[in-house]
Order: sequence, then C-alpha cells, then structure tokens
Amino acid sequence: MLQPDPRHGAVDTHNRNRRAWFADGAQDLAYAVRQLARTPAFTAIATLTLALGIGATTAIFSAVQSVVLRPFPFAHPERVVSVTERWQGSEGDVSDGNFVDWHARQTAFEQLAAEQFTDFTVADATSADRLTGALVTRDFFAVFGVLPALGRTFRPEEDEPGADGVVVLSDALWRTRFGGDPRVIGQAVRLNGRSRTVIGVMPSWFDPTTSGEQLWVPAAFTPERKAQHDEHHNRVFGLLEPGASLARARAELNVVQRELNARYPNKNGTRTVSVRPFDEVVVGDYRERLFVTLGAVGFVLLIACANVANLLLARGATRAKELAVRTALGASRGRIVRQLLTESAVLGLASAAVGLALAFGGITVLIAAAPSGIPRLGDTRVDLAVLAFAVTVALVSSAVFGLVPSLRASKQDVQSTLREGGRGAGSVRDRVRQALVVTEVALACTLLAGAGLLVRSALYLQQVKPGFDPRGVVTARVALPEVQYKDPVRALQAFHALNERLATLPGVEAASLASTAPLVGFDFTHGITVEGQPPVDLEHTIQAASRFVVPGYLTTVRIPLVRGRDFTRADVAGAQRVAIVSETFARRAWPNTDPIGKRFTCCDARADDPRWKTVVGVAGDVRSDGPTAGLQPEFYIPLDQMPAEAWDWTGRSMTVIARVDRENDARESAAMAAIRAAVRSVDPGIPVYRMRPMRDMVRGATAEARFNTLLLGLLGAVGLVLAVVGIYGVVSYIVAQRTMEVGIRLALGSSPGGVIRLLGLQSARPIVLGIAVGTMLAFVATRLLRSAVYGVSLNDPTAIAGAAAVLFLAGMAAALVPVRRATRVDPARTIMRG
Repeated sequence: MLQPDPRHGAVDTHNRNRRAWFADGAQDLAYAVRQLARTPAFTAIATLTLALGIGATTAIFSAVQSVVLRPFPFAHPERVVSVTERWQGSEGDVSDGNFVDWHARQTAFEQLAAEQFTDFTVADATSADRLTGALVTRDFFAVFGVLPALGRTFRPEEDEPGADGVVVLSDALWRTRFGGDPRVIGQAVRLNGRSRTVIGVMPSWFDPTTSGEQLWVPAAFTPERKAQHDEHHNRVFGLLEPGASLARARAELNVVQRELNARYPNKNGTRTVSVRPFDEVVVGDYRERLFVTLGAVGFVLLIACANVANLLLARGATRAKELAVRTALGASRGRIVRQLLTESAVLGLASAAVGLALAFGGITVLIAAAPSGIPRLGDTRVDLAVLAFAVTVALVSSAVFGLVPSLRASKQDVQSTLREGGRGAGSVRDRVRQALVVTEVALACTLLAGAGLLVRSALYLQQVKPGFDPRGVVTARVALPEVQYKDPVRALQAFHALNERLATLPGVEAASLASTAPLVGFDFTHGITVEGQPPVDLEHTIQAASRFVVPGYLTTVRIPLVRGRDFTRADVAGAQRVAIVSETFARRAWPNTDPIGKRFTCCDARADDPRWKTVVGVAGDVRSDGPTAGLQPEFYIPLDQMPAEAWDWTGRSMTVIARVDRENDARESAAMAAIRAAVRSVDPGIPVYRMRPMRDMVRGATAEARFNTLLLGLLGAVGLVLAVVGIYGVVSYIVAQRTMEVGIRLALGSSPGGVIRLLGLQSARPIVLGIAVGTMLAFVATRLLRSAVYGVSLNDPTAIAGAAAVLFLAGMAAALVPVRRATRVDPARTIMRG
C-alpha cells in the first residue's frame, strides 16, 4: 500500500499560506484605497505635504547622481587620474620640462598626457572668431579611452614640431561652423593664421575637463619647451596601469620631482607631486556642497513626515471605534498594524507620483538658476536610478510616518473605546505628538539658521569694496593672429592704433587696453626680487600678478592712485623701466617705507638682464577675482615696455575697457558695437570676443553665493511653513480634546485671557524645546557650510538668534489661533454636549 509523501503536505501548506498572504495583501490594498478615497481632504493634504518633501529630495538627488555619483563615460574611469604640482600649500599646473621628465621616467601609468588651454583665431576675408581650444600631447585621447565620432585622433609622429598641422574638432564646433558635414575630414582650416587639416570629430559628450574646448591640436613641444621648467601651465592627466595604485604613482613621480627640484632650484623650489582621482578633481568642492544640500532637503522631508504622522494620529483617533470593532471581531494586532501600514504605503506611493512631477519642474528650475561651472549639472535627468530613489524614499517615509500611528491605534482598549463610542481617544498630554512637534521645530530651526548664515554672508559680499567701479563699463577681448603679428613691434603698433580709435568713440567717457582687467582674463604671477633686500629662495618670494596697461587705465577702471604718478607716453621701450604696484605689494615689499623710487624684478628674469623696474606709483588694492577672493599683490607695467616673450604669454590678446558716459543698456550696447567697428577698422581679421558689461561679471563672481543663499533660503522657508502647519494641527487637536475642560473653566469664572495664557504656555513648551534642540544642532550643522560662507562666523549669533526668533513667533502665532477660537465657545452648550 502506497504511503503519502509528507513533503507534499508541507508544500501544499506553504502554497496555501502564500496564497492567503497575497489575498490578504490584495484585500488590505483595496481597503486602503477605499479608506483614503472616503477622506479626500485628508488624503490631498497628506499627499501634497509628503510630495513636497519627496519632490525636493528627488530633485537634489538627481543633481547629486549626475554630478557626483554617475561614472564618467570613459573606458576605465576608475583608473583616470589628475596629476598636479603642489607648491606653497596649493595645487597648480605643470611646466613643460617637468612633464617631459615625468613622462620619460614613469612606469605606473599606461598613458600620461598634458593639456594647455589656449585660444585660436579662425578667420575668413570678412570676419574673425575666437575659439577656445587646447594644445595636447599625443596620448591625451588615449588617457580617457574615447574614440572619435568621425575620423581619428593624433598619431605619435604628429606630436612633433613641423608635423603638427592637424586638428580634432568638438561636436559643437563641427555642427555650428561646419554644418555637421561628415566630409569635413581632410578639409583645411586656418587657425591663428596657420593652415591645419581636420582629422577627427569627437563625440558630443566629450568634454573631460568641463572647460568647453572647441578643438584640440598637438602640443608638439620644441627642444626649448622641453627644457622649460619655470612656466607652469599644463594640466596633466594619466591612465594608471592595471593594478597600479595612487600611492605608487605619487611616490614614483615624487622621486623624479625631487631630482628636478635639486637640478632647477630657482624654477621648481620644493615642489611635490599630487595624484588624485579624476572625478574627485573635476567635481571638487561641489561634492560636499551637493551632499550638504541633500542633507538639508532631507530635513524638509523629515518635517513633512512628522506632519503626516500627526495627521495620521488625528485620523486614528477618529477611527478608534472602527478599529475597536475589527479587534472585537477577531482581527489581531498584527493584522491591524499591517492594514494601517498598507494605507501609509499607498499614501507614500501616491506622494511619490506627485513628487516626481514636482521633481521634473524642480530640476528645470535648478539647472536654470544654478551658476555656471558646476560640472555635468546640465545632464541632470530623472533616470531609473532617480526613479528607484524616489520610490524607496516614499516607502521608507511611509514606514517612518505610519509606524507609530499604526502601533498606537492597535494598542487601544477595545471595551472603553466601544463604551465611549470612539470619543476622547488619545491622551490630552500626548507625548508622541509633542515629540513630533519638537522634531519639526528643531529641524526647521537648523534650516533657518543655515539660511540666515548665508543671508548674512551675501550681505557681507554686497558691502565688500572691489577696488574699482564696474558701473557703466563694458569689456571685450581682442586677439592678434599669431602669424600676421609675430613681430612684437607690429603687434604693439596694432594695439596703439586701436587705442587711438577707442578714445574717439561716441558716448564713451574713457577707454583703455590691458592684458587683463578685473574679472576678465587670466592673471600671470611672478616671484618678486626686491632690490637691496637679502636674497630669498623661491619658497619665500612675493608672488604678484602682472598687468600690461596703456596710460589712463587706472582712470578708466577707477582704481585710485594712492601715491606717485600714472604712466605717461614717455614710458616707452628704451626709457627707464617703471611700474605701479598695489598697496598690498608695497606693504609686503617695503613695510613702513615709501615705495616710490624703489626697484624690483621678477625671479624668472635672466641673471644677465634682471630688468629692474622702478616704482613710480602705488594703486589701490583690487579684488581681481571678485569679492569672494582675497587681496593679492599686483603690479602694472606700461604696454610699451612689455617684454618680447610676454607676447607669447598673453597670446597677443588684450582686454578692451570702455566706460560709457551714462549707464544703461542702450549705451552699453552702442559701446559694444562701436568697439567691434573700431577693431574692424584696424584689421578685419582681429576677432572680438567675450564682450559683455562688467556688472554682469561682478554678478557672476557672486552667483554661486547667491544661488546657495536662495536654495537654502527656500528650503528654510518650506521647513518653516511645514513646521507652522504641524504646530497648528497639533494644537488644534489638543484644544479640541480639551473643549470640555475649557467650557468648565469659563463656566467657573476663568477669563478668556487666563485660558489663553494657560493653553498658550502649554503650547509653547514643545516650540521652545524644539528651538533649544535646533539651536544646538545648528551649531554643529553650520560647520558644513564653511566653504560657502564669507566674512561671517559659522557661530554667528545674529543668524541663529534670528532663526529662533522667527520660528518662535511663527509657531506661537499658529498655536494661538486654535487657542483663541476655543475661548469663544458657549460654556453651557459645551458642558451639555459633553
């Protein structure tokens, strides 16, 4: 006789349990949807409250995902590194000679390449444009492992002088200037007056340094450049050998660098080598700032969760009889908790759907409002990772805000609830509700303190004096084609001709030329040797920025001449070399001494030609990099005394500065058109580019500070509103529970004012406690804003006290509304109804 297999029974039992579990789940889901549909006001308020937090969190996470978390689309992104020189506590670019020696002696890198940014003039018979490009060594594209979309990249032999007449285009340049024509490969294009053959077009996404290069040409180091160790202008990137570590690469290059320092002490000093992951360098400080913002928006989400939890607690009180009946009919506590958590999950998923819609709009606004320069922010989008994040946040949030109300609702006394008909459920002194209010207030206080700190910082930046007057000033860059203006004499003649035409422009009060102007162009820095002072090594020299200017520059930009004289037409080549120094330069070089008549030279000048410069004037300090930057030593040299080699440093380019006689958009636009015409009259082949009002650049210099302030300010405002709504809801519920008590107090002779004071003081306790906790939390959290705060202490009492005061006043205003309403009840009716 066959015996039944006991395993079959176990399997059947397991299948039945699984089917029952799914059936119960489907029943819970259907019931949850019906329950939420029966209370549309509650459902709408709870959904929108939570959706606000989920949408904001998802939008910021999508930015973090794009900028920080998403791998770069390289063949081996984890092996790509950035190599820099460290000197005087900061990282900098690499000289040609140092790079060549590194490349020859390293073994830790599969590829090692250098890139130097430069501008190129592309001209035809009637116009000229200026393009941003780079000189790169042969392995540049191989470092990133990226193949061109069309054609090819450089061959090794093309990275040699005389064989370097080729160019690789960016996708953007290929489409805008060449119409996206695939037949561009093999065509000739004139760059800086030299013909080069187009050999390739890179993919549209290829912008590894996020600098917007439009083309690349071979660096083709000459023997002179390979021996150059004192001009540091190359960015170096490497692809580590499989298995090679950062430590090995760093140690290996530092061995080479120490030998170079010993061989060239006056050019390298005590430089060391830093090797860091490429993504860490590109993202930089934005990694920390975005995670701080994500944490701040997480506070908003927690406040929203606390609000919804309070709503569910209030709703649980109204459903007390229903839940008691279900318990009396045999529903277990676990079954009740699961049902209520299912409702919370449905609410959370509905909020996620609305939150995603808000996130789409938030991303658009975020990208539009963000300052330029945040890498890959423009690629921010809602992808599968962001979608999964939003759903996860929704489910976790639903568990957070739904668990406590569910557990509380399932623990009620069935008999007393049924006897009282569900009325009066919940304790008057509801510690859970009070704790939620404390949490909301504490989080909102922290957000407001951070926002207040950034507001204080923004106000400080507005008060910082830049040292010049940007009002009514327009600037533009002009660059002479290298082939036509190779001779410095001819280049100087062209700029003199342009300066004479600028002086006659209608509507222009003053105009000048300078190699760089505040906020415009790249400053060249030099180590300074002061005559009559003991020689110092390279590590302890004064590092000062140089500017080559025409007479009248200081007047045009309105930089005050503190002492001495301005340049004149007599300050020409062959005459005494002169200079005007900034106040910071003068204080460091000649402390407590009149600098007029003193002499200095640059450490990189030849020993047989030190080129001593006599100080003839002292100019006011200028914050050339904007109000967020510190004051640095600067000196000015007459354009006529510009060294021959400096024409190569500056790329034969100058900044045109014109001050209009009346500041308005029409005058500035007319001045810009007049500048273009003046340049065209000198030579139609000279490009005019980066033309804009200086006030726009001043705003751009503080754009990041304003953006940080706006973003955290909005989050703080949302947190404040949610906290106030939460306080109002809790106080309204508690007062409603105490209606009978209020009626009795009034019937026994208590004044409405006395009742208001009693209830108001009790309502103030969680608000004050939350502010106390939030203040302590703010002292810790504001440390994370150190890179975004200028001129203000991170423990600024005004910001923290202001946040506490705003929150207290708003919270008490919200609390007193239901309290005052409660004192208007009819005591007799209240007692009879009780």
